[in-house]
Amino acid sequence: MTIKEYTATDENKIIAEKWFSHLRDSICKEFEQIENSNSNKNSFKINKWNRDGGGGGKMSIMKGDVFEKVGVNISTVHGKFTESFRSKIPGAEEDGNFWASGISVVSHPKNPFVPAAHMNTRLIVTSKTWFGGGGDITPMKPSPKMSNLFHENLKKTCNRHDEKYYDKFKAWADEYFFIKHRNETRGDGGIFFDYINTGSWDKDFNFVKDIGHNFLTSYSKIIKKTQNLPWNSKDREDQLVKRGRYAEFNLLYDRGTLFGLKTGGNTDAILMSLPPEVKWS
Repeated sequence: MTIKEYTATDENKIIAEKWFSHLRDSICKEFEQIENSNSNKNSFKINKWNRDGGGGGKMSIMKGDVFEKVGVNISTVHGKFTESFRSKIPGAEEDGNFWASGISVVSHPKNPFVPAAHMNTRLIVTSKTWFGGGGDITPMKPSPKMSNLFHENLKKTCNRHDEKYYDKFKAWADEYFFIKHRNETRGDGGIFFDYINTGSWDKDFNFVKDIGHNFLTSYSKIIKKTQNLPWNSKDREDQLVKRGRYAEFNLLYDRGTLFGLKTGGNTDAILMSLPPEVKWS
């Protein structure tokens, strides 16, 4: 049976863009509450930017005692892909026109026993329309209990929409987050999905919204369970070396980094995902 894919309307675009902005506000509020639970007074610093080719975004960064660095970015951009990049994007081959909106979250906690985490969701429109995104967890020190909790919540979320989603998207993440030149995974994985267009806008949009809700709830619980665990200088050293692997992946393989740079996005916002301090052994 052939699925008749939907095309995003102007109203769909507005609704999606507003959702990403709402999710950003919710995440920033929750993370600030966690950061300041021990009488700290740190908050997100916001930098708005405009893209020369069309659109722009908002970069929000917080640095503190729980989050050594956490970024929550939203953007909505539009324009034309370069000739060399069009062939890599479905539906952009002929005229190169595109519209894209999304959110990206990357957390690098200070305590080595609090896992780093990432989540992004996006809507992309060329002559085709699709959702993409995912979420994953990267313990700096082995943390199977926290990783299992993260995956259990992801599976429950996926199952509410399609019981095939979790296994399919987990396998995709395992493949995607593999650092080939190191022959190792970036972390303990999660889910990765792209080109989602089931023929039902409501079904796909609700799934993407649920992924955002799940990340905020699940990761916040993990932080609260681990943020006060004791650590020493050896733990810190292990954390910094592990962060080096994280940086290598994002600079060499990450699709979002490539997409942002190829479409003239804000360089600081694109490289927000990089850890604040790293080492290579």
